[in-house]
Amino acid sequence: MSTPTKYLLQESQMPKFWYNIQADLPKPMPAVLHPGTMQPISPDDLAPLFPMSIIEQEVSTEREIEIPEAVREVFRLWRPSPLFRAHRLEQALGTPAKIFYKYEGVSPAGSHKPNSAIPQAFYNAQAGVRRLTTETGAGQWGSSLAMAGQIFGLDVTVYQVRVSYDQKPYRRALMETYGARCVASPSAETEYGRRVLAEHPDHPGSLGIAISEAVEIAAQREDTKYALGSVLNHVLLHQTIIGLEAMEQMQMADAWPDVVLACTGGGSNFAGLAFPFIGHGLRGGTAPRIVAVEPSACPSLTRGKYAYDFGDTAHLTPLTKMHTLGSTFTPPGFHAGGLRYHGMAPLVSHVRELGLMEAVAYNQVDCFAAGVAFARAEGIVPAPEANHAVKGAIEEALRCKREGKAETILFNLSGHGHFDMTAYQRYFAGDLKDESYDERELAQALSGLPSVPA
Repeated sequence: MSTPTKYLLQESQMPKFWYNIQADLPKPMPAVLHPGTMQPISPDDLAPLFPMSIIEQEVSTEREIEIPEAVREVFRLWRPSPLFRAHRLEQALGTPAKIFYKYEGVSPAGSHKPNSAIPQAFYNAQAGVRRLTTETGAGQWGSSLAMAGQIFGLDVTVYQVRVSYDQKPYRRALMETYGARCVASPSAETEYGRRVLAEHPDHPGSLGIAISEAVEIAAQREDTKYALGSVLNHVLLHQTIIGLEAMEQMQMADAWPDVVLACTGGGSNFAGLAFPFIGHGLRGGTAPRIVAVEPSACPSLTRGKYAYDFGDTAHLTPLTKMHTLGSTFTPPGFHAGGLRYHGMAPLVSHVRELGLMEAVAYNQVDCFAAGVAFARAEGIVPAPEANHAVKGAIEEALRCKREGKAETILFNLSGHGHFDMTAYQRYFAGDLKDESYDERELAQALSGLPSVPA
């Protein structure tokens, strides 16, 4: 009998609880600080932006938090997502390694992002909120929140980073199909956007700027809240359904990963897959190596400083301790728009500081080459963000080949690239180049980090 290619859970086997890694960490996270007082923030400080149910999840240290049945009902549209054994990729690489990937591109929006968009829209609707504002890079989060807003009757406005707004018109069309309004950022709609455009009329935008615009609008209206697609604790919590399912599926495959990888920008899909496996190890189980894969052009984990910084460019957000390139840093316009964020999730950064994970960075062209190799072997065209995870997995498989080790590799294929074919066209034409950041701009951004008393 041949070894199965895919491992499928029934809807009845979908996790009923999210996993909170904070319950198992040997040391608590550094406090989130109010930028005015430099004191730990209170729930009241966050109330203008988030409903109380989300704030409670943000600060919770409970190991398990129940997934509401109304959320699980929507999740059944695509969850549980499949786990695949990459037999054909293994053969193409000639590796003794076993390669598995959890495929999140089966969601209606084509990525892992609805795993948090659906609960965020649900909790806001429960609280009587009528409108949500948000930012998006590549558009995977924006389209996911647009879909979630339509399901729960919320108006959604998305500020999309200008370079991605121009690069990915079909992602914008998807948001509009779901009923959202999509605005190129920096925009003339906000005070901060107008300020940026006055200084730099052709500014390519950044996630930090788009966050500032979305937060500014949300803070002005009683009926409006802000929704974030990555970085914060509650977003990472929602994504752990990925890893919880994967653990069950790996057991179905009678295998356990030696290495777990995912791409990292803000940290949501990485944490979603990796945190349940890290927690398993912290509670005495087998602990795999955990590897975060980031872009060389925006390397917050491998080049950033672990320090308190703002989550946005206008400095409207609280201060969190994270690996950061500086809130004023603008990454170059490479195609993995979802990875163009100046900082890493504070919880991921904390896990990194505890020595529970590794990080590597790869260039854009090498990642696209890996994505093409994967597509030709497995048939799925990855998103540019997911190409980083594919590259990391291939490098681990080739290491196993050199060392003659039959290790088991698990990575998160966080989304498909059907809206990113222009980037693939550029790759095949030889027009896709490796982007590099300006060392002087990085040094300047890091020199401007806020001063926080020890």
